[in-house]
Amino acid sequence: MSFIKKIFGFGGASSAVVNDAFLEAEEIIEKQVNALIDFLDLDLSYKISLDEEQIYINFDGKDIPKLIDKEGLLLNAMQIYVKRTVQHNSPEAKMGVQFDADGFREEALNSLVELADKLKGIALEKNKSVYFRALPPGERKVVHQHLAKDDRVKSKSVGDGHYKKIKVFPAGLKQKRRNNSNRGNPRHNA
Repeated sequence: MSFIKKIFGFGGASSAVVNDAFLEAEEIIEKQVNALIDFLDLDLSYKISLDEEQIYINFDGKDIPKLIDKEGLLLNAMQIYVKRTVQHNSPEAKMGVQFDADGFREEALNSLVELADKLKGIALEKNKSVYFRALPPGERKVVHQHLAKDDRVKSKSVGDGHYKKIKVFPAGLKQKRRNNSNRGNPRHNA
């Protein structure tokens, strides 16, 4: 019996649809994770666990350093691939997919919070904007939520694309707005 089936069981038509979605998602995840481990020739095992909205895959094994090398690039890539595969093949399964290895995610999030606090201190001390390196959406969310707890500072994402920088600035600081109305007018471009 599948892990997800044990937890959610079957109890009525609507829960059967949810259960089927979770069962389907679990099967897709197992198939894709096994295929990735084989394709990448990694010595890894994994455990699947879940809560109401998220499926967690925690890796263990000799090749953990390969997964978390370069800020977890391979771990993130595997997570994105598997999550997109689940979303494509089972759109009714509205859940997140989170990969971790040896506590890497918690450690990385703690580092983000520490850096956010450091930049917040600089912004407040110098009364000017400071910028956080470009981050993916999930990590930006962590930083924004952490900084939102302090009314003295504000933050916003800046840039285009998937990875954006975070601007951290004192709450009372007036933000300069770019005046794009004069662009292209040769008399105003000196």
